[in-house]
Parts: sequence; C-alpha cells; structure tokens
Amino acid sequence: MSKEKQFIPLNIAVLVVSDSRTEIDDVSGRALVDRASEAGHCVVEKHIVPDNVYHIRAVVSNWIAAEDIQVVITTGGTGVTGRDGTPEAVKPLLDKVLDGFGETFRMISFQDIKTSTIQSRAIAGVANGTYLFCLPGSSNACRTAWDKLIREQLDYRTRPCNLVELMSRLLEK
Repeated sequence: MSKEKQFIPLNIAVLVVSDSRTEIDDVSGRALVDRASEAGHCVVEKHIVPDNVYHIRAVVSNWIAAEDIQVVITTGGTGVTGRDGTPEAVKPLLDKVLDGFGETFRMISFQDIKTSTIQSRAIAGVANGTYLFCLPGSSNACRTAWDKLIREQLDYRTRPCNLVELMSRLLEK
C-alpha cells in the first residue's frame, strides 16, 4: 500500500482591492483564480471592492467566518499611498501573522524588481482557521506569489511540510 499523500482541494475566495478595476479589466484577480483552479482548488467566491479599509474588512470578515472557505487571497492595496489599506484592514482580523510569507515574497521579488520590493507590504496570516494572503495588485506580483510560494504551501503533498497539514489544528486552544 502506498503512503503517498493525495492532493486535497481547498475552497478559496479571491478579493480584488481596486478603485478602478472591473471584472472586464481585472488581470490580477483572474490570474489568481486561474492558477488556483489549475492547481485543483475550488474558487468559491471572487469580489472587487474599493480600496477602503471598511469595505475590505467587511468582505474578509464574512469569508473568515464562513465554514466553507479555507483560504482568502487579496490582491491590491498593499502599497504605500494614502489609499492603500489592505494590511490595515486585515491585520486586526488575524490570530497569527505568518511573517515568513512577506519576507520571502520580498526576497523573491527582489530578483525581478530590485529595490522597488521595499514598497510591498504583502502579508499573510491565519484568522479563525482560515489562511489569508494579501498580495500587491500587480499581476506579475500575483503570479510570483502563487507560483513560488502559495501553490506549494496549499498542496498537501509538499514536503517537508505545508500549510494544509496544519489546518485541522488551527483552532486548537
């Protein structure tokens, strides 16, 4: 009998944070939906909201409260302008921050965009047993984050460890 791990599909919600994008011209959100679906996951919801802390927090709060959503990925609002508020919206909701995600994302991004990576406030964490990843709005950044970090960590077969194998223990007290 084989002890090979089997893929476990997850339910993922994608939030595009933008004051200007619509479903017609949203490239970043579509890239995340396509990549998650191609990897075998189920994208159960996708929304676009304005770059407003309270709009972002309202949608993300509903998703982390939903029992059928295991992962939330946001794109946009992680820069340094006055309108960029995704980290401020999401951080108060997190039970734990995955510091290594932002650090590693910026390290990988440095190879492509050099010192401009310091402008990224990409973060990840866990809230109510749900993983959250907050990515920049650039479609290149979304592809980089999915292809080089998120995909493998959301694949139960990734060794030596992955985030999926910890899911059953996220709500332990």
